[in-house]
Amino acid sequence: MPLVEYALLAFSSLFVIVDPLATVPAFLAMTPRDTMQQRLRMARVACLVMVGVLAGFALIGQSLLNLLGITLPAVQVAGALVLLLVALDMLRAQRSPVIETAAETAEASAKDDIAITPLAIPMLAGPAAISTVILLDAQATGWAQRGILLACLAVVGLASYIILAIGAKGAIWLTPMAEKIMTRLMGLLLAALAVQFLFNGLKGAGGLLPQ
Repeated sequence: MPLVEYALLAFSSLFVIVDPLATVPAFLAMTPRDTMQQRLRMARVACLVMVGVLAGFALIGQSLLNLLGITLPAVQVAGALVLLLVALDMLRAQRSPVIETAAETAEASAKDDIAITPLAIPMLAGPAAISTVILLDAQATGWAQRGILLACLAVVGLASYIILAIGAKGAIWLTPMAEKIMTRLMGLLLAALAVQFLFNGLKGAGGLLPQ
């Protein structure tokens, strides 16, 4: 896969599955008593932790799979199913429980600092995001593409911080209607990516199954 094509695939997949736009309402709901400076600090820490966690899985994901004896097609099919569950909830403009449950949101409201949990993990770097990173790393054909993957993670982290910061400042364009429209559009894109990952996994599994 050409570098530009891989970069576009990596960035779009990661941005859609991290979905910082959908995180803004929960972020504001969990920090009603915090000042603007405290919210910005928590958003900054959360995005840094998210990038670090996902980068770690990008670097060791393949080794972990080999250690556990898990094949790439199995990861592709499992990851596709997880992404499809998230996409279906996004198409209904709902926050998927795969990413964050209602109990986690309620528990976080009573915490003094939500930066690491649950904002960074699992709201930004949840199971679906980790699965996506491992799938993208598996498709990388060399260190050049792995470097692009890490760069895309950094860009997604920066974009997530900017969106959370704008949301914390009460940006006009982040209205509930705009959020639902963006969530549904990204859900459609994510569903298409999930189906493509599923096709790739089934195609790869065909060569592994006994004839």
